[in-house]
Amino acid sequence: MVADFVAQFARLVVSKPDDIKVKVLQGDEITEIVLYADQSDIGKLIGKSGKMIGAIKTVISGCKAKDGKSYRINVEAA
Repeated sequence: MVADFVAQFARLVVSKPDDIKVKVLQGDEITEIVLYADQSDIGKLIGKSGKMIGAIKTVISGCKAKDGKSYRINVEAA
């Protein structure tokens, strides 16, 4: 559910939405979501001073209250 939200949100922000891929790595305490995007779109996902990725992290932190899992998001070039 959280990974789907991140992917859909990223597709709305970037110039090349078809290049967005999401990989979920389950850990004991933290679930890591790796968001792969085109090199030219990484800046758009991170935002000025990290505000865009920070906003995504804030929304996802609400999911922690619901299901008790912690999430980490990484943005990488595809």
